[in-house]
Amino acid sequence: MAEQLELREAVREHYASAARSSLQLADGGCCGGTACCGDGANDPVSSGLYDADDAPSAGALASSLGCGNPTALAELLPGQDVLDLGSGGGLDVLLSARRVAPDGMAYGLDMTDEMLELAERNRAEAGIANATFIKGTIEDIPLADASVDVVISNCVINLSTDKDAVLREAFRVLRPGGRFAVSDIVLLRPLAPEWVSLVGLWTGCIAGALVDADYLAKLEAAGFAGAGIQITRTYTRDDLVDMAGTLPPGSLPGGVTPEEAILSLEGAFASAFIRGEKSH
Repeated sequence: MAEQLELREAVREHYASAARSSLQLADGGCCGGTACCGDGANDPVSSGLYDADDAPSAGALASSLGCGNPTALAELLPGQDVLDLGSGGGLDVLLSARRVAPDGMAYGLDMTDEMLELAERNRAEAGIANATFIKGTIEDIPLADASVDVVISNCVINLSTDKDAVLREAFRVLRPGGRFAVSDIVLLRPLAPEWVSLVGLWTGCIAGALVDADYLAKLEAAGFAGAGIQITRTYTRDDLVDMAGTLPPGSLPGGVTPEEAILSLEGAFASAFIRGEKSH
């Protein structure tokens, strides 16, 4: 339990720092180094996922840290209520709110005060009224049973130390006939623990990703029907070289060179769209 709490706090601080950088950038500052940060433009995982012309606000687009675009694949309809688990700067919530307007509502759930502040700023900038952001954890969602039609998420569930609880909660808050439609990082083959941790560093995710077959099994155990995984982005050797260049000093397992790490991890993980249905 202590280890889980420590990891959650590490996740919280990682994303709080990202939010502070985005807020500083929005106020005309810069987040250090030779360039301002927050837009993921040079990150092979986060870059190129959204059409800038479709973004509800420049701030929301710049603060996106996801690994996919669940709103492009979730087939949202006017009048539906949507929940985004780990909503960050709010981009997917705001895109969802536009799709379910005028009668639907989009909820964003995040545990980080700084991200909630950033999301609310982006909501106000976009002038969107049918979106609201709430504080809480994805393992204990502060919404009533059967309160939403669609649950989305963008590269967040892999951060959780209790993914079974997350999926049970997602199932609980969905209405009968509701859909689970998330983007996430998945492993395509089992990896030794030290390599799982390294993938986490490369993708900006701390707690680690699930093997695709294990993800499906957990969805089915939570009650979801029709569970499926669609690979949306694989990573080339050049991508891995770029990711390796961002690793903190000393983060590689003892004695391993960046070249050896790239050879071991090439083809091992991908971004994916993961879906399931609550049939009853």
